[in-house]
Amino acid sequence: MTESMRAIAEQLANDLELTSPPVQISYLDAAPAGVPEHPTGVPSVCTFFAEGRTHAFYAGVRSHEDCEVGAFVLGIAPEGELGQRLMATVGMMQREGYLAPGEEGKIPRNAAAPKFVAYGPLGQLPMPPTNVLLFATPKSAMLALEAAHGPVPMNGRPMCAIVPTLNQGAKVAVSMGCIGSRVFTQMADGQLLVGVRGDHLAEFARSVHALRHANDLVGAEDTRRKVAKSQQVARQGAGA
Repeated sequence: MTESMRAIAEQLANDLELTSPPVQISYLDAAPAGVPEHPTGVPSVCTFFAEGRTHAFYAGVRSHEDCEVGAFVLGIAPEGELGQRLMATVGMMQREGYLAPGEEGKIPRNAAAPKFVAYGPLGQLPMPPTNVLLFATPKSAMLALEAAHGPVPMNGRPMCAIVPTLNQGAKVAVSMGCIGSRVFTQMADGQLLVGVRGDHLAEFARSVHALRHANDLVGAEDTRRKVAKSQQVARQGAGA
């Protein structure tokens, strides 16, 4: 499993010209043996996404509660102090015009929260991925959408909602991110997030590879036609 995931990770990184490894997310019922626990709390769930680009770790569900919006999306019941913080944050966002009234009820979220979540570069965890996240450029996202061969849901705020979108049935999804995710993950302005459901990953990678080759051929032909047209126009201008 690990070797096959590493091969897929390397291929996707090459085909999609990724600047960081694909991030594996695995939902677990028990703490994984041989994987270190994340040592500290984080200000947002998407911080786990970002750290998963560089090293493997796991975190218990309660370690996600410092981010009230991310905890809600993960499927943690908004009760007690967590619920109060969530209501306060949603209220502030509505007062500032960031959220429309009732918009929070339309945010995708898990029906139930996992007990543990493992994060890490694809191929560095000893279990299969529930989902895989790609920090990608629009050009790479274009290829990913072509490889999906069907409708691809696009999420905005919050970025972490891309995960339940996949868990609820989408094979591939795209998130433009949100201002919070761009602060916490330090995503470049030219990046967005592509998500792939774990059980669809191998098929997706094969499709991406084939379409990368096809795009290279079509791009070369389009370049030839562009150059030929420019030369034709130049000759016509010279003869005028």
